[in-house]
Amino acid sequence: MIIFKNRRRTNITKNSKEILAINLKFYRFELNLTQEQFAEKMDISLTYERELEQFRRNVSIDMLDKLALKLSLQLKYTIKSADLLTYDENKIINSLRVDRRSN
Repeated sequence: MIIFKNRRRTNITKNSKEILAINLKFYRFELNLTQEQFAEKMDISLTYERELEQFRRNVSIDMLDKLALKLSLQLKYTIKSADLLTYDENKIINSLRVDRRSN
């Protein structure tokens, strides 16, 4: 029973890191920032930013709060998987993608 819980927890952690990495990359691209510019905006080191995007780093809840605040987002949008978004949330994100392509 304990082994199962540990395995499951590891999988959840890995998926959460991947989701955070994808979301941070998405918001960085939406802001048209390099990794260096994004790190500066987020008030984190470039190394830390790169490790987040490559899902090599664990993130504290305080850091998630800081990132969400700097991005002017609700915390849930930093760690929410695209397949869990509501129809309206997907519509907003898709409109952002379309707007970016037309520029």
